[in-house]
Amino acid sequence: MAAKVSVSPTSLIDQIVVPGDVVLDLSNMTNQTIKLGSGLHQDNDVISAMRAGKLSFCKPNKYWVESSHKRYIPRPEDHVLGIVVDSKTDNFWVDIKGPQLALLPVLAFEGGTQRNIPKFEVGTLLYLRVVKTNTGMNPELSCTDASGKAALFGPLRDGFMLETSTGLSRMLLSSPTCPVIEALGKKLSFEIAVGLNGRVWVNSAAPRTVIIVANAMMNSESLSVTQQRIMVEKLLAKISD
Repeated sequence: MAAKVSVSPTSLIDQIVVPGDVVLDLSNMTNQTIKLGSGLHQDNDVISAMRAGKLSFCKPNKYWVESSHKRYIPRPEDHVLGIVVDSKTDNFWVDIKGPQLALLPVLAFEGGTQRNIPKFEVGTLLYLRVVKTNTGMNPELSCTDASGKAALFGPLRDGFMLETSTGLSRMLLSSPTCPVIEALGKKLSFEIAVGLNGRVWVNSAAPRTVIIVANAMMNSESLSVTQQRIMVEKLLAKISD
């Protein structure tokens, strides 16, 4: 959906809006096309929120309302963190926080053959790609990218896994790099894997760093870009004292 606007309104960006809030008034605005994403509705010259969440903006011209949910609805090509809950001859059953358990075929790995079947214990954490989602059927997963390469997919060893909202996961995966991750990365050495299903894995050689990164990410969800940077600066200042 597109609308016409002359300037980029910024007063509500990164702020919490609720259904009915007017986020854009186009009556006095001229030709510049903007795109309206999910959670927004246009009625003549008025753009209003349809659900509660944070008004988000992506350059050059897209606006949407970012909502947080605990429940995850799988979609093809989503990258997720899954926990193995059972192992069968032909597949693994994996919990991805969706309405149903997901199916990971034993051959859905780079170079996978009947002679080269991986063995995962119950509780193993995996970074996965959603391949198929059909109504009434278990989602299908893979440990490869679309070209059949392992890429970054596979078991995540050591580290610590956080349960988050799906909104926070999307924020952490945003482009350009999420401010809280960017700020932390300038001072600390760590690695993360973010699943769109509301799970985040953090690992570092220093356990203290894992705790700092995990706390900073969990505290960042309701903060603006500026507030995220300030929060990280204060956190890093405390640990350097």
